[in-house]
Parts: sequence; structure tokens; C-alpha cells
Amino acid sequence: MNLRIRIASEEDAQALLALYAPYVEYTAITFEYEVPSAEAFRERIRETMRKYPYLVLEVDGVPAGYAYASPFHDRPAYDWAVETSIYMGEQYRKIGGGRLLHEGLEEALRLQGIRNMNACIAYPKEEDEYLTKNSVEFHSHLCYRLVGEFYQCGYKFGRWYDMVWMEKLIGPHEVPAAPIRPFPEIREQAAAMLAHYARNIKEV
Repeated sequence: MNLRIRIASEEDAQALLALYAPYVEYTAITFEYEVPSAEAFRERIRETMRKYPYLVLEVDGVPAGYAYASPFHDRPAYDWAVETSIYMGEQYRKIGGGRLLHEGLEEALRLQGIRNMNACIAYPKEEDEYLTKNSVEFHSHLCYRLVGEFYQCGYKFGRWYDMVWMEKLIGPHEVPAAPIRPFPEIREQAAAMLAHYARNIKEV
């Protein structure tokens, strides 16, 4: 099983939307109610990559998951922190792809000068058919720590869910802080890094 991480393109919109749609329709992992259109999803990719990485994991040449970063907050003092998102296709879970994809995202963010990775995660008081605690466990294994919890703030499928924030620090918080480099500035460097990383992945 060959795994490869690469930078996404707008042409990936339909394939990545197919991975995302079941999360909207059948889970509370995302609090989005309606599956976006392909064009809306394409615009999300386009908008994200103006500043941040958007990566695709391929398994034997087929898109199997994706990850990206978005602003943690729009005020400039928060420039060194991002919110991260990662989605894997149902049939590609538990093969190590999620960890590999996250590691690629983390390395790309380091190239930009990002210091804090933050994950906003839906969380059930008791697991049900729509939501488990797997995402929190996944991020814990990647050395995120729990930094906050909001109670019954999300309503989906006729049920109330909590939301937690988890955080991982990935670089020194030097003073003065070097300006963040937008993703287009480090795109070629990130692509070379990802290509080298992928070549070392043979079988999982």
C-alpha cells in the first residue's frame, strides 16, 4: 500500500468533497448541516491556500484524506496560531494515514513560522452513533493537550454536543517574532519536503 502526501489543487474539490460529505450527513464530527456544493468546496480550497497549506493523502494514487489549516482568529496578534482540520475516508482509517497526513501538515506549518496548532473538536458526554471520542484520542497521541471545553454548544441530529479545544506547540516563541510566510511563498519548499517524506513510505 503506497501512501503519498501532496499539495491539494482546486481540481481535487470533487474527490475531497466525496470524503467530507459523509461527515456532514451521518456524523456530528462537523457541525455543518448541509453538504456544500463542489464549487463552494473549490472556493474553500482556493481561499485556504492563499495563506495556509491544504494537503491530500493518496493511497495507491487515490485521494484518501486531506488536512488543512485556517486562521485561529482574524486579529494580527494571532498570526502565529492556526486551527487545523483533518478528514480521512472511512475505508482508509487505521492504516496510519491520518498520522502521516498530520505530520506533513505540521512540517509545512513550521516552514511558515507557525507556532501553535489548535484543533476544535466536537465531543460527546457519552459516545453515540453520530460521535465518538476518537478525535480527541487521535490528537492526544499526536501530543496535543486539552486546553478548553465548551458545554452543549453544538446541536445536531436532535442532540446537544460539547466542543473542546486542543493545542500543540510546534516551535519556539521567540522575541521579536519573525513574520509568518504565506503558504505561496514556501510552496515549492513544502512540495519538495512532502515528496521526500513520501518516498520513505512503502507499506503500512
